[in-house]
Amino acid sequence: MIMKKITLSLALCGFLFVGCTNEATVSKDSVTEQKANFVAAEEIGLRKQSVKDEKIVETKGVPYSVDAPGTSKKIERSFDNAPPMIPHDTEGMLPITKDSNQCTGCHMPVVAKDMGATPIPKSHFTNLRKEMGEKGRDLGEELYQGRFNCSQCHAPQAKLDPLVKNNFKPDFKNPNAKFQSNLIDSINEGVK
Repeated sequence: MIMKKITLSLALCGFLFVGCTNEATVSKDSVTEQKANFVAAEEIGLRKQSVKDEKIVETKGVPYSVDAPGTSKKIERSFDNAPPMIPHDTEGMLPITKDSNQCTGCHMPVVAKDMGATPIPKSHFTNLRKEMGEKGRDLGEELYQGRFNCSQCHAPQAKLDPLVKNNFKPDFKNPNAKFQSNLIDSINEGVK
């Protein structure tokens, strides 16, 4: 009985939809109005070129920081626990692979303070997956391999004027959160 009602409802919806879009029922004024409200693909994005053709896309030189690691100024996070931007030059450090991760040379917690670098947070040393009944496992000083690819979340910051003004103002729970993470505390907040 329920299946009959569902089938009947779907058929009715289909009839109404087809009836509403049938060209015979659309007035000339309505078609003219639709054409007037039409937005060309070239007008949708910021690049003002066809979104269907990648052959004419030009990437202009983007000025990234050329400051050496350790000499750059930290960039405030965009919101609570946002991955921090990379404030220094990454020439020769990318791509990061399982066999080559130069970030850990300065950002591992045991050396970060001496290097003047932001230490990798505790969340990166925790297996958060529920594997074989585990609820989350502290890996001590071993970096969780699901987090080894730093550039998956962290990116160099380009020095550009934004094309669209951003009025977003972050509301940090803690003033220190502008430059450090408490993600593992937030994750564990409701977990007992």
